[in-house]
Amino acid sequence: MTTTTPALNPRVIALAHYAARALLEHALARRGMTFQQSVTLRLAAVADGPVERDGVIEDVVGALKTDPAQARSVLDELIAEELVAPHGPSQVLITDAGRELFETTAAETAPITARVYEGIPEEDLVVAGRVLSLITERANRELAALTA
Repeated sequence: MTTTTPALNPRVIALAHYAARALLEHALARRGMTFQQSVTLRLAAVADGPVERDGVIEDVVGALKTDPAQARSVLDELIAEELVAPHGPSQVLITDAGRELFETTAAETAPITARVYEGIPEEDLVVAGRVLSLITERANRELAALTA
């Protein structure tokens, strides 16, 4: 039986996304964390200091294509779990517990990610990154036009 490599299309992209997301969600579930929480926590973890609460919500909405109320709810969950803390009237800051959880899940998923990407030539990854970035940009532009 001969198999052929399909051209990049929405189904191929979706299958890759959901396969990778399932791996991440499996690791996160062991820590009692959801995918949405990890995306939100990452925004606080990679910041150099406190971040604007509204900026975090806006970034989560943009990344997950969710509504602001859901993004706000996820941020509130992280605050309730003391993974991020309010900082001043409009900012949040990752806590030590949040930083530890972020670093632990990153360390747990790093070897899995390495195995998934193992053997793929760097130039192929660069091309794939460029193509997927372009598709994301165009899809975001189309979505903005539909919701304007």
